[in-house]
Amino acid sequence: MQIIKNINNNVVICRDDHGRELVAFGKGLGFQAAPSQITDLSKVQQTFYNINPQYLAMLDSLPYDILELTASIVDMARGELSYAMSPNLILTLSDHINFALERKRKGIYIKMPLVCDVEHNYPKEMALAQKALRIIWSRLKLRLADDEASGIALAFVNARLYEKDEPENQSWMLDQQILNAITRIIEDEMHIQIDVTSFNYLRYSTHVQYLLERIHSGKCIDSINQDLYRNIRTEYTDTALCVDKIAQYLQCQQGFDITEEEQLYLILHVNRICTKDSL
Repeated sequence: MQIIKNINNNVVICRDDHGRELVAFGKGLGFQAAPSQITDLSKVQQTFYNINPQYLAMLDSLPYDILELTASIVDMARGELSYAMSPNLILTLSDHINFALERKRKGIYIKMPLVCDVEHNYPKEMALAQKALRIIWSRLKLRLADDEASGIALAFVNARLYEKDEPENQSWMLDQQILNAITRIIEDEMHIQIDVTSFNYLRYSTHVQYLLERIHSGKCIDSINQDLYRNIRTEYTDTALCVDKIAQYLQCQQGFDITEEEQLYLILHVNRICTKDSL
């Protein structure tokens, strides 16, 4: 196995003996110069094939301990779920977990409403997500709220690979149209051009997909968090006004109503993409 590019001290892009590219995790792998041969394969802890190149930008912003524990969670999920999942799951789930931990450290708590629904509709995924929370506590000594399991379970569900003619794929295409419309609203209101190949766009688009999943289920986030909502609106006034436009679009064009707390969550994500992609 040959290292062809170093991402950081512990993550490298390699080419195997059959000429296929892969991402390899292992402490200290990145200290080797590229190109070079990995002579001691015991140093390689995890390998991931077929990751979309545009997701690789995530690797620079994700702590290695998050990637390492997420790799364990993904391996567990693939061993217990009967369907194939996107190879990009290792990065999208790492980012999801990292963002949840950031909120935890900042004392931002947003109650997830779908716990019972996800548990009913996706019992296997929910059980695995609850195991994931225990892994996070065991490895990092940070305890996420129990209802964070629903977000992790939905990450598994959304990573499922469907055949083209399956109804779920048709629903996904409809949601993509809504995502594109919301993205245009952000560009118009915030006077930016969003790089749709960037990591920040992928992070934001994943959140919008989760939002649409909650809308389709008829159970958006609606817990008592009005003080936090008002504080966030005051801190990010321009972004909040942009999200107001998004809420109007969803209500007028799609017939969807989103709660203040859903808007709060959306403000956080839109602010992140605007901060990174502003001109």
